[in-house]
Amino acid sequence: KSQTFIQTTDSIPMRDGKKLAADIYVPSTPGQYPVILVQTPYNRLYYRINQPLGLGSLAGLPYALVVVDWRGFYGSASAMVATPDRGKDGYDIVEWIATQTWSNGKIGTWGPSALGKIQFQTAKENPPHLTCCVPLVAGCQFNYSEYFPGGVYRKEYVDQLDNLGFGLSTFLLNNPFYSNIWQYVENANYYPQSIQVPTFMIGGWYDHNVEMMMQLFGGIQTLSPVAVQNKHKLMMGPWAHGGFGTAQVGTCTQGQLTYDEACGWSDSIALRFFDFHLRNIANNWETEPAIKYFQMGENTWQSTTTWPPTGTTPIKLYFNSSNQLSRDLPASANDSAVIVYDPRDPSPTVGGSTLRQDLEQGPYDQAPVVEMRNDIVTVTTPTLSQNVVMKGTGRVHLFVKSNRPDTDFSIRLTDVYPDGRSMLLADNIQRMRFRNGFRTTDTASMQPNAVYEIDIDIHDLAITFVAGHKIRIDITSAN
Repeated sequence: KSQTFIQTTDSIPMRDGKKLAADIYVPSTPGQYPVILVQTPYNRLYYRINQPLGLGSLAGLPYALVVVDWRGFYGSASAMVATPDRGKDGYDIVEWIATQTWSNGKIGTWGPSALGKIQFQTAKENPPHLTCCVPLVAGCQFNYSEYFPGGVYRKEYVDQLDNLGFGLSTFLLNNPFYSNIWQYVENANYYPQSIQVPTFMIGGWYDHNVEMMMQLFGGIQTLSPVAVQNKHKLMMGPWAHGGFGTAQVGTCTQGQLTYDEACGWSDSIALRFFDFHLRNIANNWETEPAIKYFQMGENTWQSTTTWPPTGTTPIKLYFNSSNQLSRDLPASANDSAVIVYDPRDPSPTVGGSTLRQDLEQGPYDQAPVVEMRNDIVTVTTPTLSQNVVMKGTGRVHLFVKSNRPDTDFSIRLTDVYPDGRSMLLADNIQRMRFRNGFRTTDTASMQPNAVYEIDIDIHDLAITFVAGHKIRIDITSAN
C-alpha cells in the first residue's frame, strides 16, 4: 500500500568521535526496511525539496532513505579534519545504519558524480552490511588525463570543482606534468579488485567520464572477486553529466536534442537493481546483459557482454583537398589546409562535456558559431547513402606544422543533419609540447615548419550516422 515518508534528522558518530549530519526518511508503517544511502557534498537539505532524489518516487515503496552531508561540508562542516578518509566514513555510516531499528541490515548506495565516487571509496572498505552500489557518471580514479587532457589544463572543470568546495586547483597547478606523484595518486585511486559487492554503473555518452567508466567497468568485471564478477552491470545512455541546466542523467532533453526512448530509464532500471539485491524480488535482474547501451542515431537500446561489442572492425577515413572525409587515399601527398589562430580570440566552446555553470552541456550545433569562423578546418563526408555504425573509440591522426614553438590542436566530432545542424558528439585536444609524453623530460618545442604526426583520441561512443547525414571533424587550435 502507499506509504508516506517520516523524516528525522540525526547525527551519525564516526570512529574519531566526530558526527556527520543526516536526514533519514522512513516509511510511516513501522517495520524494518532495506536502506538506500546517499552521501553528498552538495547539501543534504536540497534533497528535502526534490525528494526522493532521482529514483522515481520511493514514496509507497518499502525503502528507507538516508542522506548524509560529507565530513567538512554543510551540516557536517564541524567534523572536518586535515585529511578526511571518505571511505572509512562511508563504512561507519553503513554499519551505524545496520544497527537502527528501522533497518533490516541490507544497505545499497546511490548517487551521481562525487556522490558516485564516494560509493567506490565506501565499497573499497568492505563494510559487512553494504549490499550493492549504483554510481552514476562516476569512477574511482584520479587521473592526470582527466585534468590535463593532451597536456592542456582543463580550467573550466577545475574552476567548477573549486567552486563546489573540492579545492583541487592548488595540487593540479603545482603538478602540471606527469610525475611519480601522479603515478602514486593514480595507483592509489584505482582498485577494481577491492569492489566486493554488485555494482550497477550508469553513464552517458555526452559525459566527461566515459573513458574512466569504461576502464573501471572492464576492471571490476575481471579483477573483482570471482563470486561477484558477473553481477556487475553497466548502462550507457544518451546523457550528459548533469549538475547544471536541464540535462541530467535520464532526462529526455540533452542539449539541443531530445531522446524520448531514454527518458527515465536510469531511475527505473536502478530501482529494479535495488529491488533484486535489497528486497530479493524475483524480477529476472540476474539475466540482464552485462552492458546495456543506447545506440544514438538509431535511438534503440542494445546489449553486449563486452565493450566494444564483438564484430566491430576499424575503418579509415582520409582527409582530401576538397575538405572531404573519404575511404579513398588523397590523390596528392602534399595537400594541406592552413588556419590562422589568434589566442586572443579562441575558438569558442559550444556544448560538450563541460561542467561549469555558465557553459552549455551536451549536444549543441557547432555550425552557427564554431564552424562559421575562419580559424577552423572542417572535413566532412559526402552525404551518407547508408548507415555508418560506430561502437567504440575513434582516433584522429594529423600531420601538423606551425610557425610557433607551441600550440594546441583541438578536434570535434559531429553528426551533420540534412538541415545543416552539426551536432557535437565528442571533442579532445593535444598541446604540441606534450606530443611525446607528459613528463618534463618528454616536452619539446616545435621547430619552425617541421611536420609532426599526432594522434587525438575520441572517447567511446555508440552512434549511428544515418543515411542522409554526414560525419564531420572540426580542427581548431582551441576550444
